[in-house]
Parts: sequence; C-alpha cells; structure tokens
Amino acid sequence: MFPTPADPGRPICSAKGCRADARWVLAWNNPKLHTPERRKTWLACDEHREHLAQFLGIRGFLKDTVAFADWHEPESPGESASERS
Repeated sequence: MFPTPADPGRPICSAKGCRADARWVLAWNNPKLHTPERRKTWLACDEHREHLAQFLGIRGFLKDTVAFADWHEPESPGESASERS
C-alpha cells in the first residue's frame, strides 16, 4: 500500500509529496469505470485526510473513510479469506 523504497512495509500518505505515515484509508471507486462493489484506496495522514476526501467526494467517488488500523481489504469475488493468505 504505497510503501517507500527505504521502508517497503511502511504505508505512507497518498497526497503528492507527503511522506507521513498513513492513518486513514479512503475507499473509493469511479462509477463510470468500476463495478459498484469494487474499491480502490488512497491512504491519508491526519493532515491530508480532509483534502483527499473532499477531492474524491466532489466527484462522487468517495465511498468510505476508515482508520488505517481498522481497514480490512474486501475479498475479491470468488476468493475466500484463506486463499488470500
């Protein structure tokens, strides 16, 4: 989820130029391109959460905002949790 080259396991904010730790997951989709159940994700730090949410919300793309610690990737259709691990 957007790791840095120096720390490939560290999730960082999706805002341009930001390297802060991600604290939020913004789940979204573009209804012209994606099926209703598909979710793309952007990560946000506390400072950029509102800005990124507004950007997606104005376009009607934002579906959910969840604390990073509470985020669970949705299962792909036909894939069980045991197949993902």
